[in-house]
Amino acid sequence: MKKLLVYIKDYKKESILGPLFKMLEATLDLLVPLVMAAIIDKGIAANDTPYILRMGLLLVFLGFVGLVFSITAQYFAAKASVGFCTKIRHALFAHIQSLSFSEMDKLGTSTMITRMTSDINQVQSGVNLALRLFLRSPFVVFGAMIVAFTIDVKAAVIFTIVIPLLSIVVFGIMLWSIPQYKRVQAALDKVLGITRENLTGVRVIRAFNKEESEVGRFKLSNEDLTRLQQFVGRVSALMNPVTYIIVNIGTVILIYSGALRVDGGAISQGDVVALVNLMSQILVELVKLANLIITVTKAVACANRIQNVLDIPVAEKPTGVPGAADDSTPIVEFRHVNLTYAGAGDESLTDSDFKVMKGQTVGIIGGTGSGKSSVVNMIPGFYPATAGQVLVDGMDVAEYDPEALRSRIGMVLQKAVLFKGTIRENLAWGNPDASDEDMYRALDIAQAREFVDKKDKGLDSEIAQGGKNLSGGQKQRLTIARAIVRKPDILILDDSASALDFATDAKLRKAIREIDDMTVFIVSQRASSIQYADQIIVLDDGQIAGIGTHDELLAGCDVYQEIYYSQFPKEV
Repeated sequence: MKKLLVYIKDYKKESILGPLFKMLEATLDLLVPLVMAAIIDKGIAANDTPYILRMGLLLVFLGFVGLVFSITAQYFAAKASVGFCTKIRHALFAHIQSLSFSEMDKLGTSTMITRMTSDINQVQSGVNLALRLFLRSPFVVFGAMIVAFTIDVKAAVIFTIVIPLLSIVVFGIMLWSIPQYKRVQAALDKVLGITRENLTGVRVIRAFNKEESEVGRFKLSNEDLTRLQQFVGRVSALMNPVTYIIVNIGTVILIYSGALRVDGGAISQGDVVALVNLMSQILVELVKLANLIITVTKAVACANRIQNVLDIPVAEKPTGVPGAADDSTPIVEFRHVNLTYAGAGDESLTDSDFKVMKGQTVGIIGGTGSGKSSVVNMIPGFYPATAGQVLVDGMDVAEYDPEALRSRIGMVLQKAVLFKGTIRENLAWGNPDASDEDMYRALDIAQAREFVDKKDKGLDSEIAQGGKNLSGGQKQRLTIARAIVRKPDILILDDSASALDFATDAKLRKAIREIDDMTVFIVSQRASSIQYADQIIVLDDGQIAGIGTHDELLAGCDVYQEIYYSQFPKEV
């Protein structure tokens, strides 16, 4: 939590003025019992109506000025808390964007969404309340005790007993609650994860008639969360009744002892009323303080969870850029590369070693889980090699400036991801400066021009969130066009034509082959998609089973033969 406070430095003025105006309001509140005592002792006792009216107007004035102070304090507190959390949200989002794929996989989507939304909102509520009440409530409590001593020392001793007892209750429950709220937030993460899975996979769930089992799974997680919240809530709920009991016992003792001292002539009736009012103010403020502590406890737990994400170290970005490479330098080279994902027991790639020259088309084929996507994900540096080197233009990607490296690569991932907006805006992700001519050329190559032209607004047609208003094949073709419009040196198609029919797939491959000086990696499970590549890399359980042309592999690679003949009848 302490590390996050650096983000409030731009709101120092608001963070000072908010509590200051609350203290001024509290000072006026402390004057009210004294005015009431004066009204009773001097106005009512002497039947002095003008004095009563004057003091009544003074009470109204104190109330109005206190309201102005309160509104002003709320304005500054809200401005500081909202601005503070806005900065945290920006910092957290930027930090998440800078994390490696390995860290993103480890954290999980639902956890990061929770940090960005509910956790930050909880911190905002905590900061807002803290600025308004954290100084005001203790100020009123101890101020009331001091005022009580000015009225009557013996009666004020009751305050010195009540206040420590209340402090023990309040802070004891607070210290117990902090770790419990961490458990509550962890259970909330689990519920959000299940919710996200169900909403994104609703079609699959219904296709397999798994609604009831998913409802049951959600119910179990939700009940766990509910039990935790109820358990913490019950203990936290003890704070109000326990504080009320202590204060009310103190009030009873105060009234009894006050009555005896009035009877003995030591103090006046107005003084007793003032003391009771001060005790009531202490009760109200401690109830506020109790609620504040519960909110701040939650906020601290949430802030620590946010800080845990911000504390994940970001590897320093390399700044290297290779010099001009000659034609003999491979554009991509794997030198005995091994890859093990974080938390995985086995290697995903073992001793991968191959070279790709500029302008070549490379096919990568293999069974499910053989490591095809792992190979192409290492070229842009998404995952670092655990052993060996991946080189682009003769430079290790671990030393290559990521922005410079990825600006040369057009990547089309397995899952076609489009963003809400127009077709033009989505294509501009590949190249913000692309002209309409560049975009239509990319659409022609990707075989997407036909369905784009049929839309009323063409490039300005709207795409729903996640591309929900497009078919699977249309989404894949648009993501391919987005990569091509970048005019990359290296184009990676990671099983990105799986939703296309064979004819469209053939046209796409033919159009891509006609692009000059572009190195193309085609990952596919279709032998027909890669059989005309300049070289084909065959993977089997993370190891290279063979490298060569289609004819060479068909003659001498058992794994390739098995894949090819499973798709095409073996000629007799």
